[in-house]
Amino acid sequence: MQHSTRLIPVALVLAFLLAALPPAGVTPVARALQGTPDQPSAVQMPAGPVIARVYYPDQATLEQFAAELDILEAHRAEGYVVALLRPERYAQLLNAGYRVEIDQAKTDLVNRPAQRLPGQEAGIPGYPCYRTVEETYAAMAQLAADHPDLATWQDIGDSWDKVTPGGPAGYDLYVLLLTNHARPGPKPKFFLMGAIHAREYTTAETAARFAEYLISNIGIDPDITWLLDYFEIHIVPVTNPDGRKWAEQGESWRKNTDNDDGCTSFPNYGTDLNRNSSFKWGGQGASASACNETYRGPSAASEPETQVIQNYVASIFPDQRGPGIGDPAPADAMGTFITLHSYGDLVLFPFGYSSFSNAPNETALQTLGRKMGYFNHYTVEQSNQLYPASGTTDDWAYGELGIAAYTIEMGTDFFESCTNFEGTIWPANRPALLYAFKATRHPYMDPAGPDSIQATVVPTRTVTGTPVMLTAVADDTRYSSGEPSQAIAAAHYSMDAPSWITGTAIFTMTAADGAFNSTVETVRATVDTTGLAPGRHTIFVESKDAAGNWGVSGAVFLEIGATPQMAMAVDWNLVAAAVAPSNPTLPGVLNSIGGSYSSVQGYDACNPADPWQQFDPAAPPPANDLTALDAARGYWLQATAPVTLTITGTLPITTAIALCPGWNLVGYPSYAAVALPAALTSIAGKYDLVYAYGPPSVPPDLGGDEWQKYDPAAPPFANDLTALGPGRGYWIRMKEAGTLVVGP
Repeated sequence: MQHSTRLIPVALVLAFLLAALPPAGVTPVARALQGTPDQPSAVQMPAGPVIARVYYPDQATLEQFAAELDILEAHRAEGYVVALLRPERYAQLLNAGYRVEIDQAKTDLVNRPAQRLPGQEAGIPGYPCYRTVEETYAAMAQLAADHPDLATWQDIGDSWDKVTPGGPAGYDLYVLLLTNHARPGPKPKFFLMGAIHAREYTTAETAARFAEYLISNIGIDPDITWLLDYFEIHIVPVTNPDGRKWAEQGESWRKNTDNDDGCTSFPNYGTDLNRNSSFKWGGQGASASACNETYRGPSAASEPETQVIQNYVASIFPDQRGPGIGDPAPADAMGTFITLHSYGDLVLFPFGYSSFSNAPNETALQTLGRKMGYFNHYTVEQSNQLYPASGTTDDWAYGELGIAAYTIEMGTDFFESCTNFEGTIWPANRPALLYAFKATRHPYMDPAGPDSIQATVVPTRTVTGTPVMLTAVADDTRYSSGEPSQAIAAAHYSMDAPSWITGTAIFTMTAADGAFNSTVETVRATVDTTGLAPGRHTIFVESKDAAGNWGVSGAVFLEIGATPQMAMAVDWNLVAAAVAPSNPTLPGVLNSIGGSYSSVQGYDACNPADPWQQFDPAAPPPANDLTALDAARGYWLQATAPVTLTITGTLPITTAIALCPGWNLVGYPSYAAVALPAALTSIAGKYDLVYAYGPPSVPPDLGGDEWQKYDPAAPPFANDLTALGPGRGYWIRMKEAGTLVVGP
């Protein structure tokens, strides 16, 4: 990337830096940081930036450090910060008498040349797991193109380079909106942003991957499916694309690329977008010096990127907090806001703008933070416990709009290794983000309640009218640390809509051990499926603790099929049970047709000694060797009147039917017909004929034929049997043994 034509020659960098250092401040700490005429540099400056531990004596020095240094970590108990120091700053600190210890490993990583790995064709040079700005944009645009019912990719404004003539072209800022567009709103909203600090590689990739993770699990994971049905997530994967391009080339670039505020030296110009927000702008932990890494900008929200984010967020969230600094957002306020950063292994919540500021919703903010900390195992604390920082995005989101807002500092490096990202950071933060998404309806209330997890139904697939057992675990202990836990007090479930949707029926669940008296309880209920339409249903489970807090929902899918019904003509009919009957005895299975049959016969090709079995309702029991019906088998049933056979029972997820050489009489246990030859894929090449039998739609004397045939070797027009379906029996001639698998 070529330097902007707005820049001064690189040869003047060092001279400019020394000249541009802020004048002596009014405090001894400020003068020490800035250097003084009677303290000439006695230290040889390193060739490039270093990462070092800088020790401080007191709170006042820490606050000054927060404004003047590029702090990466703060260790209050040990009395030091870890900071990225440009060469001249390193020299100033040593000359001022501060103890400074270089972390050589991290320093080497920051200064490592950006080079592609052998065979690397995509991604940031040396880091193939992280997509470039262009690659991220292309992937998110494709996601929206592939899933227009779930995703939109929207241009929401321009970067500094794009709105400023005379330099690089710059970028658009985009938001990816994910929700089920077919289900109307309004819906609770979750806003997620990454890469406001350009060099923090993990953040944009985490945001993009979270979007892809959600979309790829629609219809597979019931929790993700209902979240996108009833909530929205708005994702800005790259908030600072101009700066990100410099970082992709190996520059330790933090800020945007604004170079018209008095600093034009590369790589020091730019505004720290996370000190530029309009709430409490210009306070502690932000610098007024344009070359400083924490430069706050010339005025509140002066930067186009800041304006884009604030305008967009304000357009989707209502203002839910009063004008006073001590006014809390209401307990039932909606919305969650998370900005991703690296590094530090921290979950931070407002306020951070001063050393002594506390958010009026502090307790509730801490509770949701501890929920996220349970998943990523990060330290959870108020932002100002790290160090004060004013003009931050999370302070703005909470301070101006009352949104539950957080900064997640991921990992241990800016340029995090792909091994650590793939193996630790992404797996740990994915469930933390998912929980925050779940809590977005009532982020100040629901995290105080128990999680409803491990929801299951047995059976998972059944027919209308068959009861199923619903179980789940209500757990009030899933916090990182310090959060009080109460005994579970109640649980309930709802069908096909969460409990908060008006008109939704709610059903009570009980404790599996008979009493609600523990912080973790297994809860259960018998679900009546009578009247449920065939298809997939979602069961929502919620639980409450003894303090009266209801937690977020958990969910499970239940598949319902239509009860198989087989119309039978007088005389012989070739039928199958279609389901595993609730009462498999012959009289039980055939109860729906009463006495309107005279004989049932089955055939088992794998029992050559006695392949035929029979049941005659008029014969004494010892005369019958067919005593039950198997859903995997077909049967001849001789009806004495035109009747409809209805069988209730459970459909297994898959059925494996053993077939032997020769003719086999089988059923097809499924909810729906499957076209041939796809229905017989599992025995392809092992059979040569399939026959079905049923009353003809045209009488035999007019050319009708009770028999239908499928020959895989014949041309399609020669076959009048085109599909296998539930309720019918089939003769299949096997050339060799095989297993017919009937699946969902």
